[in-house]
Amino acid sequence: MAARPTISVYSAAGAEPAGTVVTPAVFRAPIRPDIVQFVHTNVAKNKRQPYAVSKEAGHQTSAISWGTGRAVARIPRVSGGGTHRAGQAAFGNMCRGGRMFAPTKTWRKWHVKTNQNQKRFAVASALAASALPALVQARGHKIDKVAEVPLVLDASVEKITKTKDAVAALKAANAGQDVKRVVDTKKLRAGKGKLRNRRHKVRKGPLVVYDKDEGIVKAFRNIPGVETASVHSLNILQLAPGGHVGRFIIWTQPAVEKLDQIFGTTSTPSEVKKDYTLPFPTMALPDLPRIINSDEVQSVLKPAQTAHNKRPHSQRKNPLRNIGVLVRLNPYALVTRRKEILAERKRAEDKDARKKVVDAKRAAKKAYSGKSGEFVKLLAE
Repeated sequence: MAARPTISVYSAAGAEPAGTVVTPAVFRAPIRPDIVQFVHTNVAKNKRQPYAVSKEAGHQTSAISWGTGRAVARIPRVSGGGTHRAGQAAFGNMCRGGRMFAPTKTWRKWHVKTNQNQKRFAVASALAASALPALVQARGHKIDKVAEVPLVLDASVEKITKTKDAVAALKAANAGQDVKRVVDTKKLRAGKGKLRNRRHKVRKGPLVVYDKDEGIVKAFRNIPGVETASVHSLNILQLAPGGHVGRFIIWTQPAVEKLDQIFGTTSTPSEVKKDYTLPFPTMALPDLPRIINSDEVQSVLKPAQTAHNKRPHSQRKNPLRNIGVLVRLNPYALVTRRKEILAERKRAEDKDARKKVVDAKRAAKKAYSGKSGEFVKLLAE
C-alpha cells in the first residue's frame, strides 16, 4: 500500500516537480486480487452480444426412420434414391449434416449482476495496486525511468488538444517507454477474429485519468495502448484489464484531489457514493515475520521442540489385544473381563465334573458287561 503522506506533482512540459498533493486514502485500501478477478469476470460478461445457430439448421431435409426389421439403426434417414445422400442418417447430432446437440438460443442469460459493494471494493483494490511500483512492473509496464508511482501531472494536461502535445507530455514524464512497448508488441490475432474486424492485438499501455475533459480525450485517443477515463466513472475493466491488478495510471492533479471526495476514507463517508466508506485492512501491520519475531510475542511462546525436550516416540498399541491400553480407554472393561474369566472357569469345572461322571459310568459298564442285572443294581446304588 502507498503509505507516504504526499505525492509529487510534475509539470507536463518537463520532469520537474511542480508541487505536492495529499495521498488519497483509496491508495491505502486492501488489495484483494480474488475480488478483482471475480468482479472483472462478471462485469466483462455484460457487453456480450447474443448469438445462436439457426433454428432450422440440421432439419432442412426430408427424413424418416425406417423402423425395425432392417438390421439398421432407427435414426431418421433421408428419403429418395439415386444419390449418395439417400439413405444417410439425418437430424441427429452424431450425423453428418445434422443439428448440434442443445442448439444455442438468443434468450440465454447473457448479463450477470454483481453486488455494488463488491464492485466498489474491486475498484478500490485496483487503485491501491496501481500505486505500488512492484505490482505495476509485474504486470509488464515499463516504468524504470518514471520519477514516481503513482504519476501525477499538473492540470495543464487536461487542456491538451493535440496528439503531438500528448506524446510530448508522455515523453517528458518518461512514460513513452511504455507506449513503445505497446507498439512493439502489436501482432496479428490468431483465429477467426482476423475476419471480424479485430485483426490485430495490442498490449495495454498507460491509463490517463482526468477530472474535466477539455480536449484530453481527443488528444490521447489515437496513441496506441493509451486509454483515458474520468475519475468520476472509473471502470474495473480499465483499471485491471484481464482481472490483473497493477495498471500504470497517469493522474491529473484535479483527478487525484477528487479521490477522497469520491471514495471517502476509512472514517469519513464518501460525498458521492451513498453510505459508503473505504474498506480497511484486517491487520494494521501485515508484516507477519516482524510480528512473530517481536519481543511481545516471543516472550509468551513455549520453547521450540528439540531432540532433548521432545517427548520420546512411543509405539501405538492395539487396545483389542493389550488389556492395559483397553482399561485406560474403558475402565469397565476390567469388570467385563473378570466376569468372562470366572464364567470360563466355571464352565471348565462343570465340564470336568461331567467328564468324571461319564468316566465312572463307562468303567462300571465295562466291569459288569456280562452281568446286566448287577450293572443295573450298581447304577441304582
